[in-house]
Amino acid sequence: MASPSGIVLRLGTRGSPLALAQARTVRTALAAAHGLEPERIAIEVIRTTGDRIQDRPLAEVGGKGLFTKEIEEALISGAIDLAVHSSKDMPTVLPDGLVLTAFLEREDPRDALIAHNVGSVADLPRGAVVGTASLRRQALMKRLRPDLSIVTLRGNVETRLKKIEDGAADATLLALAGLKRLGLERAASAILSVDEFLPAVGQGAIGIETRADDSKTRELLAAIDHADTGQALAAERAFLAVLDGSCRTPIAGHATISQGALRFRGMIVRPDGSEAHEASREGRAADAEKLGAEAGAELKTRAGAGFFAVA
Repeated sequence: MASPSGIVLRLGTRGSPLALAQARTVRTALAAAHGLEPERIAIEVIRTTGDRIQDRPLAEVGGKGLFTKEIEEALISGAIDLAVHSSKDMPTVLPDGLVLTAFLEREDPRDALIAHNVGSVADLPRGAVVGTASLRRQALMKRLRPDLSIVTLRGNVETRLKKIEDGAADATLLALAGLKRLGLERAASAILSVDEFLPAVGQGAIGIETRADDSKTRELLAAIDHADTGQALAAERAFLAVLDGSCRTPIAGHATISQGALRFRGMIVRPDGSEAHEASREGRAADAEKLGAEAGAELKTRAGAGFFAVA
């Protein structure tokens, strides 16, 4: 039943331009699927701890859950009916009573290099300064180019692009999906292949979280859920969960689904890029979670205790 204002659903999101673009994409898809005016799905902007802390790496203050905590609190309280997230920001363990109900079809998962007059990682000058707050990107860049200097660079997409323009660093890395959603992909100096630069778990996928007992909202979301993306994410998130992955650990993982078959590749890297281990799996998409977990267990055993300690 619609509220007196005509609002049928309240959608919670962060307030960055990218988060709002993703929220509007979900709203448009839901409205089209159910014959609603988009305005009947309200977008509620919620400021998170991760948005407020801009001066240091998230690993120092609690990890990726800082981008979801306040939104999830609003969901639990009933202030909103669904939450729209960048899937790579989602912790592997959700609060009691909440579930990831749906995913939109994944956008391009690759990373983009943003640099001055440079067409590839190999073309960066020796000793170039690369700004990133991601330990995965730091570790993979150091693995490719041990000579590079890494500095922390945080902020939304537009902020980081401006910082590179202003000379805060020689280069940075951003998710190509985010650039595309903002119409900014022309800013990319180079697109890094998945083989060369394995993405973060969930990169490029919009995830939608609801209360587990809210059957009405979950039924509405079923109409826009992309099954292949959901199965790919099940493998990736299971891989991450086994490794106890957070912003403190350089972990990469990516799955693809084709005609009911899943291919997964996962990697763990020392923060300084000096050592890496990989695992891959192929099998039925229906076994996605099992395959991802197996790959994580293999790497956990092969790497041994203390692998993530900086050498």
